[in-house]
Amino acid sequence: MKLSDLDIIVTAPPAPGWGGRYWILVKVTTACGITGWGECYASSVGPAAMEAVIHDVFARHMQGTAPDQVELMFRRAYSSGFTQRPDPTVIGAFSGLEMACWDILGKALDRPVHALLGGRLNDRLRAYTYLYPLPHHDLNGFWSDPELAAECAISFADQGYTALKFDPAGPYTIRGGHMPALSDLDLSARFCAAIRGAVNTRADLLFGTHGQFTGAGALRMASAIAAYDPLWFEEPVPPDDLEGLAQVAAGSSIPVATGERLTTMAEFRAALQSGAAIVQPALGRAGGLWQGRKIATLAEAFGAQIAPHLYAGPVEWAANVQLAATCPNLLMIETIETPFHHDLIKGAITVENGHVRPGDAPGLGIEVNEDLARAHPYTGTALHLEMQEAPCRYDAPNAFLGGAPPDQG
Repeated sequence: MKLSDLDIIVTAPPAPGWGGRYWILVKVTTACGITGWGECYASSVGPAAMEAVIHDVFARHMQGTAPDQVELMFRRAYSSGFTQRPDPTVIGAFSGLEMACWDILGKALDRPVHALLGGRLNDRLRAYTYLYPLPHHDLNGFWSDPELAAECAISFADQGYTALKFDPAGPYTIRGGHMPALSDLDLSARFCAAIRGAVNTRADLLFGTHGQFTGAGALRMASAIAAYDPLWFEEPVPPDDLEGLAQVAAGSSIPVATGERLTTMAEFRAALQSGAAIVQPALGRAGGLWQGRKIATLAEAFGAQIAPHLYAGPVEWAANVQLAATCPNLLMIETIETPFHHDLIKGAITVENGHVRPGDAPGLGIEVNEDLARAHPYTGTALHLEMQEAPCRYDAPNAFLGGAPPDQG
């Protein structure tokens, strides 16, 4: 059984586009006709350029190799071009292809992937959701309105969710970490107060940021929200600021979570050494399922927990479920529930009372609706996610329009 053929589909979720502007799905087929699916969560180059990278990684390091040789194929990709260091673009391409290998192996053996990664330990996975606007909410105003967030929080808590994520803390800029504006400190505290008042002890608060702050700035933000007992402070500093991460971890009572933008065990080791209490690998960027399992074990050795990240499509979600089922140090998994997520994998994964139950279907446990994926091609020019060039404002409010702005690019 050898890897033979590769097809790539870049599909765009319909507006409002929760999960990003597009998802890069890979379909790998063996010479004997077994098909596996994966998803690449890599966004530093445009989708056409990323497709070229995926084709090159597959042809150079994987084609003609048995799908169970995941360690060998990883070492080839990790070392390509005389690097042997984390490269989010190359490893992002490999990540989706590696997922497809596990999907193939599970189908060939008629076993779910979690059975091949050590066995299912967790029968019921605690799930969390981002606070996405309700249908009647104004998409522009929602992100700056604590009362609308509280209304949304009640809705999700009523569905059984016991953890809710939100990120009112100001702009994500290309300029690196900054000191938060007083208006952002105030708005963040009001969001926490409103949501905590709405759900009381029914749900944990997950305070999300995306590397906006310096270490000192993040500590000011932590001080502003600590009274509302968030379960985590997500990515308080840029991913390359390990000293800042250590400063925040040591100086705040709020556990630090990070990992969405990290790739391979090497970068997660550095984050754990700097004091991260919760790691959040995005399996479509971190190296795939085998690297994900290593990252989870490494975190376990540090006394840390794992919470696989999801701001992508349902194929990466399926991989997260398979990994999470095996981890003794699992905290929770992220979910995104939209009709497009549901229909693209034909309803194979569902959230019931705030939890996901791993199934016993072979491979990743999903069947991809290929026709639906191809019917929604991405035709824009923007990246999956982007950061603004303008700096943080200290003389006016900092508007944030969520992970999928109305302009779908």
